[in-house]
Amino acid sequence: MSYSTEKLTEEKVFKDPVHRYVHVRDKAIWDLIGTKEFQRLRRIKQLGTTFLTFHGAEHSRFNHSLGVYEIVRRIIDDVFAGRPEWNDDERLLTLCAALLHDLGHGPFSHSFEKVFDFDHEDFTRAIILGDTEVNKVLVKVGQDFPEKVAEVIAKTSDKKLVVSLISSQIDADRMDYLQRDAYFTGVSYGQFDMERILRVMRPREDQVVIKKSGMHAVEDYIMSRYQMYWQVYFHPVSRSAEVLLTKILHRAKQLFKENYSFKYEPIHFTSIFHEQVTLEDYLKLDESVILYYFQIWQEEADPILSDLCRRFVNRNLFKFAEFDPAKEYKKLAELTRLFEKAGIDPDYYLVVDSSSDLPYDFYRPGEEEERLPIHLLMPNGELKELSRESEIVDAISGKRRTDHKLYYPADFLKDDSGDVDIKKQIRALLEI
Repeated sequence: MSYSTEKLTEEKVFKDPVHRYVHVRDKAIWDLIGTKEFQRLRRIKQLGTTFLTFHGAEHSRFNHSLGVYEIVRRIIDDVFAGRPEWNDDERLLTLCAALLHDLGHGPFSHSFEKVFDFDHEDFTRAIILGDTEVNKVLVKVGQDFPEKVAEVIAKTSDKKLVVSLISSQIDADRMDYLQRDAYFTGVSYGQFDMERILRVMRPREDQVVIKKSGMHAVEDYIMSRYQMYWQVYFHPVSRSAEVLLTKILHRAKQLFKENYSFKYEPIHFTSIFHEQVTLEDYLKLDESVILYYFQIWQEEADPILSDLCRRFVNRNLFKFAEFDPAKEYKKLAELTRLFEKAGIDPDYYLVVDSSSDLPYDFYRPGEEEERLPIHLLMPNGELKELSRESEIVDAISGKRRTDHKLYYPADFLKDDSGDVDIKKQIRALLEI
């Protein structure tokens, strides 16, 4: 029997709070789950710093990756199977890409990437193609199989239908994280009728389409996504924690460049600070390692690093004010000047943070990022773009919403140390 079609003698199941069960029958999938690179995802939180706002948000990229795999498995085994547009030879490729799509995420994913100019997709590709346990499993399917999986995840594969199942405006990735994140944060916004959406999905040569009768379930999904972004993902308190996290990493990097003598040498960061990180070094990093350094850096002699770490570890976050950079740039310049006079480094303690989201869009020629639209399959077989049929979706299509906040340490501004007069001026400008 070929490894690509080999089944386990008995089906394995993972109990899951969102999908009830995750089912595994394929030997290759079971072997991938058991690799050390995939198991590492247990030590990477799905929502980064959000646990400091929603205390239940402790779930991991491991949970989410299994969930995406399970949704894709249900689509291709229960809905697409036997349909002429679906090629069952691509079943294992699709399942592997779904399972491994987040493999390269680092600790506190996006904040970490911004500071060190990493791209988790590059590391995902490196893990799949490199000298790893994951690669050894994939090669057993075929010598070119790792490259095929990497191409699907990178969206460069010519198998557009497979790509759209994992990465599009209505894909298994989004359908899992919306429900999973809603469950673990305790909010109701991310809930939608996934069962209905799965039932009305249909394969086409280049993408998944939705039967017209399922339009209202898709509307609900898009509105759920919109609400989750503004109520959970862009929550200002979570963003405050991200600001702290980012500034800690920036400070440690800066001190390293200045040949600062750390009490505890940050050996896990050395190759990163030298900008010579290897895949082996990267895979040693997870959130337990990062939090260990934050713990010990509380005792560093550098007052900024130790203060920022104490704030993060003990959840003494920055406060925030609404901020309009287009209208209030003079106010920001004045605040920067006053912070410097007060001896508070504005590079670390006065931070503008912006969040932006586009809940749904369709391709507009000449625009930077092509977005494959959601197509409805009409009763006569014609395809129509979703916003042409849905007034709800039309109302938010192409409308990017952006929010700006100004973060600062309120406790520094309220104590009586230093120049009290300057602090009064700062408080007046910040309206506190």
